Amino acid sequence: MPRLLTSAEIARQLAELDGWAGDTKALQRTVEAADFPTAIRIVDRVAEVAEEMNHHPDIDIRWRTLHFTLVTHSASGVTQYDVELARRIDEIVREHPLA
Repeated sequence: MPRLLTSAEIARQLAELDGWAGDTKALQRTVEAADFPTAIRIVDRVAEVAEEMNHHPDIDIRWRTLHFTLVTHSASGVTQYDVELARRIDEIVREHPLA
């Protein structure tokens, strides 16, 4: 089982991420895409990466607004897997037009 990150570890790594917030329970980011098709393309690409990593985010889609929540459910909190997925989501988001 992956190790839970401490509050200090999470805070340090959040400072390196784009638009993420969180604590030991979960990491969250909201993204507003340029339009609905772009939002779906972002979600589709995130799904591909999540499958590659075998680590899946919770995603709420509201028109062109995407809410991502990352938590390692098997560990009941935030692990390095969540931070790495957040980095990968940031890369994907940068490749798409935002509102």
